Amino acid sequence: MHGKMYSTRPPPQLSDSNRRIIDSNGGGGGTPKRVYQLWKGSNRFFLGGRIIFGPDARSLVFTVSLIAIPVILFCSFDSQRLINEFHHSLGNLIIAIPVILTIHIMVLLYLTSGRDPGIIPRNPHPPEPEDEGGPSNDWSRNQGGASGLPPTKDVLVNGIGVKVKYCHTCMLYRPPRCSHCSICNNCVERFDHHCPWVGQCIGKRNYRFFFMFVSSTTILCLYVFAFCWVNIRYIMEGYHYTVWKALLKSPVSGVLILYTFITSWFVGGLTVFHLYLICTNQTTYENFRYRYDRKSNPYNLGVVRNIGEVFFSMIPSSKNKFRAKVTEGSSSSNFGTSLSMGHHHGSTTGLEMPKRSFDVEMGGKRQGVVDEEFDDIHGQIEGVGSLERCEPQPRRTNWGGPSKGNNWEMSPDMHALAAEFGMNQEDLPKRQKINGGLEV
Repeated sequence: MHGKMYSTRPPPQLSDSNRRIIDSNGGGGGTPKRVYQLWKGSNRFFLGGRIIFGPDARSLVFTVSLIAIPVILFCSFDSQRLINEFHHSLGNLIIAIPVILTIHIMVLLYLTSGRDPGIIPRNPHPPEPEDEGGPSNDWSRNQGGASGLPPTKDVLVNGIGVKVKYCHTCMLYRPPRCSHCSICNNCVERFDHHCPWVGQCIGKRNYRFFFMFVSSTTILCLYVFAFCWVNIRYIMEGYHYTVWKALLKSPVSGVLILYTFITSWFVGGLTVFHLYLICTNQTTYENFRYRYDRKSNPYNLGVVRNIGEVFFSMIPSSKNKFRAKVTEGSSSSNFGTSLSMGHHHGSTTGLEMPKRSFDVEMGGKRQGVVDEEFDDIHGQIEGVGSLERCEPQPRRTNWGGPSKGNNWEMSPDMHALAAEFGMNQEDLPKRQKINGGLEV
């Protein structure tokens, strides 16, 4: 070994299989993505983040069917008799009104369910505590939150004190009238409720359209209900039938009368209830949770101003830019660089980084590595060992007796790697002690 220079082995290369695993995890540096692709809520996005729905957006298909199918049946089976009984132009108008009203309702349904209801962006970190002392520290430690953050804060709304709560999921103090929707997993401004019929939260930015959707649906139901009875009446007069015989003559009218009667009670009651909430400036959540009848409502500005706030105020723009580009800094790239750049670190770093990267980034995917990949991984470990051996090492002398020949030892890191990949000790790079006392 005298006079020989230490030769360095080229950095081991990752196999195609390992590169595919890293690439699937977003490795290889920051990848530009859009906000909606990294969204932490439960929403569903369509058309490249231009449309946002709740997680239960499939219910929209059922809602659309409940509205459209009765109108189609009405226009298909009752339209001809109504056109004949009324003047031709008036009869056509009677049939055109429910069609136009249905289109109007569908537009309102889209504006209610397909837009941001008023989601408040999450904070990347908890807010700084304003007071480092007091019992709030003990509370926050018990809750696993940031130190010094109390569960509530007092704010003034129109001269009346209101408590706002801290949201551990969004890491912010919710503004007044804001609540966290457990279904969408978002804090929503002026949260009213989560409506399963539209598959979206109802909040500050879509409450107006929700009320118009419900009230318009009520009008449509009453309209179809009324003209189905008109159709039954003309049958009774034209054929001198009783009500039951007329219903048998036009069974579709009978089914629509029963259906619209039941539906009118549901959507009509909902319309009346929300009209009461608008006039008193309440939300459904506040009405069921706080019961302002027993105490003063800090948001009540009078009937006229309350109605104007809902229908004639400017709808605020969304606080989220779902299509904005962001760079995702993935830690999985550490796996790709730890093996090829191991010679930049000491022996401990060079050996521990690949193991940690496998633990953190590979996770359950280690089971998917096929048998032939172990040879490649073995070669990578040998490369790391050779790089480590190439670094200058202090001379070691055997003062305690004669040389032991092929006696060798493994570092704790090599033991860890052996346990990680299930390899035998004889498969690992060896540190042999020679007469000169140097490791090779």
